[in-house]
Amino acid sequence: MHTSNGYGLWGLAFLNAAIFIYFAYSYYTPKTTRDWRSFGMYSAFIVALFGEMYGFPLSLYFLSGWLSTRFPGVDWLSHDAGHVLEMMFGWRANPHFGPFHVVSFVLIGLGFWLLSRAWAVLYRAQRKGSVATTGPYARIRHPQYVGFVAIMFGFLLQWPTVLTLLLFPIMVIAYWRLAKHEEKDSLAHFGDAYRAYMEQTPAFIPHWRSNRSRSAPT
Repeated sequence: MHTSNGYGLWGLAFLNAAIFIYFAYSYYTPKTTRDWRSFGMYSAFIVALFGEMYGFPLSLYFLSGWLSTRFPGVDWLSHDAGHVLEMMFGWRANPHFGPFHVVSFVLIGLGFWLLSRAWAVLYRAQRKGSVATTGPYARIRHPQYVGFVAIMFGFLLQWPTVLTLLLFPIMVIAYWRLAKHEEKDSLAHFGDAYRAYMEQTPAFIPHWRSNRSRSAPT
């Protein structure tokens, strides 16, 4: 695989994976076994992604025959063709400015923003020994997991591969299960305070109205 096609750049693959794993680590700062498990799943996804983005396009190599038949005129072993959704929907300009690529950057940015904001709120709450209910936690109970999913889905839009497509739903289910385990621990530790928080605040998808407006008497 020639570097002129944008592949075989294993040093670049390692560098990008290390940067995005470090960013997530600095925002998330795993401490418990569950924290490390969720962070490890994210790291595996990132390594698989950049391994195909800059190392060897395994998915495109195996699917190039089918893709060439369905979408003729595209060099599916070129680096730009790794932006599969742009190619499939006929975007022939620079794929880095394609609609899926732009949306992916928004999701990735939102995911890292959630991680950073949620970590600061959770850190202060843990220092006080209280339930985290401000910042992103005022809207959803698990902003850090939502942040990880947003980042991974953003990368999936930008550069889908067979492995990451298989990993993504598995990891979403794993994060959902980790969130449920954390809620059991929080209920055991905080009792009614956390139970009231659960009744007012959705787990993953925020309500349009604030907690204050939802809890106001009618």
